[in-house]
Amino acid sequence: MAFDFSKYIDSYPDFPEKGILYRDISPLIEDGEAYQKAIDKIAEFAKSKKVDVIVGPEARGFIVGCPVAYKLGIGFSPARKKHKLPGEIISASYGLEYGKSTLCLRKNAIKPGQRVLVVDDLLATGGTIGATINLVERLGGKVVGTAFIIELEALKGREKIAKYDNLTLVKY
Repeated sequence: MAFDFSKYIDSYPDFPEKGILYRDISPLIEDGEAYQKAIDKIAEFAKSKKVDVIVGPEARGFIVGCPVAYKLGIGFSPARKKHKLPGEIISASYGLEYGKSTLCLRKNAIKPGQRVLVVDDLLATGGTIGATINLVERLGGKVVGTAFIIELEALKGREKIAKYDNLTLVKY
């Protein structure tokens, strides 16, 4: 019997602003069994893709990506918000479902040819994940898949990343 991750997702209408239905993974990561099963499922997917490194956008991508990288004994590279990374960086700006932002990756975070799994807690419009993929590919990495705990299908983010293999644990 498949594990029902949806039981561990809370919904908050009109957060962070009116008209947005916020899907919160806090109950999932606060429950040891649910969190472990989610990470194990994503790690299985990553292993099947023979990934060399995990990349996740700030901040919830860290919550998902770091334990996956640890489980597989591989590295994790954080895609951080503007002015959060020292050293030489590259950046990509993108639109969110309720705003605009910029992500940055260290220039030496990805080696050319590395197989990369890009992970985040949620796929909405595809802006955040698209920017993260853009950064990885500009550094010569090969994105072999994406993985999310939640996908908001009505926002059609998958269309922006359709050419990549994808794992999503819960769809709304």
